[in-house]
Amino acid sequence: MASLSEIREEYLRTPLKGREAFLTRYREDKRTGVQSLLKKIEKDIAAEKKETERTHGMYAYEREYASLGLLCGIDEVGRGPLAGPVCAGAVVLPPEKELLYLNDSKKLTEKKREELYDVITKEALAYATAFVSPARIDEINILQATYEAMTQAVQTLCNYLGQAPGALLIDAVRVPQLSQYRQISIVKGDAKSASIAAASIVAKVERDRLMEDYDRVYPGYGFASNKGYGAAEHIAALKRLGPLPIHRKTFIKSLL
Repeated sequence: MASLSEIREEYLRTPLKGREAFLTRYREDKRTGVQSLLKKIEKDIAAEKKETERTHGMYAYEREYASLGLLCGIDEVGRGPLAGPVCAGAVVLPPEKELLYLNDSKKLTEKKREELYDVITKEALAYATAFVSPARIDEINILQATYEAMTQAVQTLCNYLGQAPGALLIDAVRVPQLSQYRQISIVKGDAKSASIAAASIVAKVERDRLMEDYDRVYPGYGFASNKGYGAAEHIAALKRLGPLPIHRKTFIKSLL
């Protein structure tokens, strides 16, 4: 008779399609520990099935526009902060595989974003990020800086991929500098398109990591936690310690 730990290990090795048969095989085992484990497994299977269905819905645009060729999801992170750059991500996901748990990066925990970042960067056919500095944001405004970051990210991705994508799936905007590509603008796209969600996650993780680095360079502003946004701690430090080179002058002038 298999031990509880052996049954658990067997379950972890069992592919999704074989889990119902696994449950059937052990339902007659009346040991309390086994029955408790089976109940947990049943909940896990139900949750994974629900997530699979949700994820399939996130690929609706990818299926709709599949005939156009490779699709590149684009999104930005960091339009609103008082400090730090704006970052854009561009991702081409594998068309034959649906990656579970993709969602708007803001709806995910930091731990989940980090996990998905590793999955995306491993599974994607290509991905790229681009940063536009606070000084450049002050020079051309945040909207134009966002377009610039998106354009740079797409150019880097195309150079890596060796070809242009068939279309760009973009969260809510159309980018004038990318007019040579077919652009499909999707309102709240990071919650509706897997490709845009992946771009959102990659951009968010890389920008957050940069702001954590800045926290070590510029202690006292709380960048590791606030990521440059206008949290009370950040604004108080700004007034107490003064602005830094990474602050956006056009964003903080009313606070000083």
